[in-house]
Amino acid sequence: MDRILSGTGIEARFIGDRIKTMGVDLSPRRQQWHYRTLRMALRYSILLGITQDSHRALSRRVSDSQLFQWFTHTSHVDGVRPVSKSTLERFEKMFPDGAISQLIHDINRAMRDESVVREYLYRESVLRFDEIFADTTCVKADIHFPVDWVLLRDATRTLIKAIMLIRAQGIKHRINDPRTFLRKVNKLCIEMTHVRKKPDAKKMRKQIFRRMKALMKVIEKHATTYHHELETHWTQTEWSEIETQVVLDRMRNILDQLPRAIHQAHERIIGERRMANKDKILSLYEHDVHVLVRGKTGAEVEFGNALYLAEQSDGLIVDWSFIKNQPPGDNKLTTASIERILHEYDLPASYATDRGFDSRGNRIDLEELGIVNAICPRSVELLQEKLEDEDFCRLQKRRAGTEARIGIFKNAYLGAPLRSKGFKNRRVRIEWCILSHNLWKLACMAAERRKEIKAELAPAV
Repeated sequence: MDRILSGTGIEARFIGDRIKTMGVDLSPRRQQWHYRTLRMALRYSILLGITQDSHRALSRRVSDSQLFQWFTHTSHVDGVRPVSKSTLERFEKMFPDGAISQLIHDINRAMRDESVVREYLYRESVLRFDEIFADTTCVKADIHFPVDWVLLRDATRTLIKAIMLIRAQGIKHRINDPRTFLRKVNKLCIEMTHVRKKPDAKKMRKQIFRRMKALMKVIEKHATTYHHELETHWTQTEWSEIETQVVLDRMRNILDQLPRAIHQAHERIIGERRMANKDKILSLYEHDVHVLVRGKTGAEVEFGNALYLAEQSDGLIVDWSFIKNQPPGDNKLTTASIERILHEYDLPASYATDRGFDSRGNRIDLEELGIVNAICPRSVELLQEKLEDEDFCRLQKRRAGTEARIGIFKNAYLGAPLRSKGFKNRRVRIEWCILSHNLWKLACMAAERRKEIKAELAPAV
C-alpha cells in the first residue's frame, strides 16, 4: 500500500493540490509542515478503515506497532510521536468534500497504466473497467430499536443529565433531586416491558403510558426552565460561551422533538393508530435515518441509509452513492451510476445487477448506450430467453460475488454498526473505507502475483 501511494506519486499530487487550495503564500518550512500533517491525516484515516479500531484504540496501537509507525511516518530519531484520539478524529474530517472520492478514482485510473501495473502489481495486463457489477445495501445507524417509550427514556436521560451539569455550575431552580426522574422513567420502562405477557396487557400498557406522559410533561417543564436560566445567567458559570452553547443545543434538540415523540407514542399506544414511516421519529439524535424494508432473512426491516456500490471485475469499487433521503427503487439508480462511471472512466461494456434494477426504462437506456444489459430480468419469459446467452450467464455468475463484496466491505471495513454520528460524518467514513478497501485489494493482488513469480523462478528440487 505504501508503494502504491508513494511510488506512483498519487499521494504527493493529492497533498500538493490540497496545499495549493489554501490560497496563501506559504514559506517552504510551512509547506513542509502542512505536507507532513496532511500525509499523516491520509494514512491514519486509511488505517482506521483497515483496522476498524476506534480513534482511541488506534492511537494506542500506533504507539506499540513499528509497522503502523512506519506507515504513518510517526517514528522519528528522538522517539515515536503518535497522535491523540481527538487529532485522529480531526484528521478524518480534514479534507474537503469530493477530495477523497477523487483520490479513489485517481488510484483506480492509475491501474490502467501498463508501466504502473507492471511495476506495482507485477502484471502484464492492465486492470479493466468495462464490466460493472452493482448492488445496494443498508448501512445501519448506531441506534437502538426505535421503541416509543424508549425514545422518551432517552429524552429524559439527556435532559436530566444536562440539568445536573447546570446545577453543578451553581445555577439552581426549584426541583427535587433530578436523579429521581431517571429512576421513575426507568421503572416505567421496565413495567412497560414486562406487562406484554399479561392477559390485559393492552389496557395496562395504556395506563403505564399515561403515567409516563405525565412524568414527561414535568421533565419538559423543568428542562425548559433550566434552559432559560442557563441562557440568561451563563456568565456566572465556569463555562465558556462555546461550552455553554453545547449544553443549550443538546437540550434544545430534545425539547424541540419531545412533543412529537409524545404524540407519536400516544397515537400508537393509546390511539392504536399506525403512522407513516416518513412521520416517525426513529432517533432523537440521528435525523437522517429511515425505515428500509429489505425483506431479508433476519432483517425484514432495517434502520439506516441506503448505500449503492458498483465494482469492476477484479473487485475494486468504482462507483458508490450514500443516499441521505428515503431511497428510491433500485431501478432509479442505474442511469446516474452509468453517468458517473462514464465521467470518471469510460463507457462500460456491460452492466450486471439483480432483478431489483430491472425496468423498461433501464433496458432502453442501456440499449441506446450500447452497453450489454446483464440485469437479471423480472419477467420469467425474458429470463428464460436471457439464459440462452452465454455472456449473460457468465456476468450473472460473476455478479453473485458482488453480494459477498458488499458483505466484506460492511463487516471488515465499515464495522457493524458504523460508529460515526451524523449523515455527513458517515458519508466521509464510507469514502475512507472505500479508499482503504481498494488499496488493500490492490496490495493483496500484488502480493499474490509476487508469490506466483517467485514460485515460477524457484529452481525445481
